[in-house]
Amino acid sequence: MIFDCDGVLVDSEPLMNREFCAMLNDLGLPYTPHQTTQTFMGRSMKSCMQIVEAELKRAVPSDFLRILDRRATAAFTRDLQPVAGIESLLDALDAAGTPYAVASSGSHEKMQLTLGLTGLLPRVAGRITSATEVPNGKPAPDVFLLAAERLKTAPAQCLVVEDSLLGIEAALAAGMRVIGYAAMLGVSEMQAAGATHVVTSLADVRALLVTR
Repeated sequence: MIFDCDGVLVDSEPLMNREFCAMLNDLGLPYTPHQTTQTFMGRSMKSCMQIVEAELKRAVPSDFLRILDRRATAAFTRDLQPVAGIESLLDALDAAGTPYAVASSGSHEKMQLTLGLTGLLPRVAGRITSATEVPNGKPAPDVFLLAAERLKTAPAQCLVVEDSLLGIEAALAAGMRVIGYAAMLGVSEMQAAGATHVVTSLADVRALLVTR
């Protein structure tokens, strides 16, 4: 099993989305929180900045990412929690001897922070793949293919848990089955994106594994 990180392991998406949306508004881009989610969720920060600068028709201020990182870190330190049910799901995978890994658009530095704050880092240390390690981020399949290679598992034997449409697209492009976790996006959106299954809680993922 391969997990996305933000929004699947750690409940960081609402916090990051809030800070990013506010900073886009400060730049004069009239994004709502929902539009920020729809446009940027699942993308690498490099890809996000390319979109923002194309809309601005200029570069963002040189300190934009530094300020965003500072604001996000403060929000994570204050409010970040593991996604409900993730620890029980990892317990079940451990008990079954099912190997698992993480494949995220986030940097290793960000994942060290968020997984460390939530106490999940020891459970996935050494099994983390970042889009910063591959030529193309999601929706390209690169990060999932590298994670599968490190698991020494054929892509067709991998099951991905993703909360973004771009992540679903990337997993499918890698030839993997994918469970869409509909936390910030709608069930119908994830079904339309081609998710093999769609769940609204990680407890539902455990139930799927039992019935497979």
